[in-house]
Amino acid sequence: MQFGLFEERPHYYATLDDLVAHMMKMEDDPLFPKGTNMVIYRGNPAAKLMIVGEAPGTEEDRLGKPFVGRSGQLLDQILQAVHLDPEKDVFITNAVFRLPPGDDGKPLRKPTSEEIAFYKPYLLEIIRLVDPVVMLLTGNVATESLLGQVGITKLRGQWFEWNGRYAMPIFHPAYLLRNPARTPGSPKALTWRDIQEARKKYDELLSKRG
Repeated sequence: MQFGLFEERPHYYATLDDLVAHMMKMEDDPLFPKGTNMVIYRGNPAAKLMIVGEAPGTEEDRLGKPFVGRSGQLLDQILQAVHLDPEKDVFITNAVFRLPPGDDGKPLRKPTSEEIAFYKPYLLEIIRLVDPVVMLLTGNVATESLLGQVGITKLRGQWFEWNGRYAMPIFHPAYLLRNPARTPGSPKALTWRDIQEARKKYDELLSKRG
């Protein structure tokens, strides 16, 4: 399947650093009034494999980097299992760049579709500047942002052609932490299959580039 870019986006930036500098000063985004930090990326901006997460958690909000809590530790282990260095071989970002706090004392919540739509142009600009060849979309928020679809159990493991790149939805590591079984057909077993397929596609595409 092929998906196009939305027309709306922030104006083009010359470098990723310029875009990040702009985003760090933003005060008109829907989650700014809540007082959470802007969490944009970690890893290597020159990497050709991008991972798109959902939104920061409390640990990510505190440290200012995505995937640094328990989910991030598991993500790093998954990558290392197929010999990918999370700091050298991968660029990790979010679909939503601030922590969505709970309302009225409730626990932290998932981003709304309106919040996902607001931040999407910034994600698109990050993708343009980093220029990955393979993208792994972790969970429903990332797949809604870039593919306009949800239903991760049906979408995971499929390749989608997206503006000359290959995107695959996979389970979010937080979901794997809640479902630790490794039996055949379990989320962890399926994720192992997906990450091996992603590594294969990554190697294939890089070899074509020479």
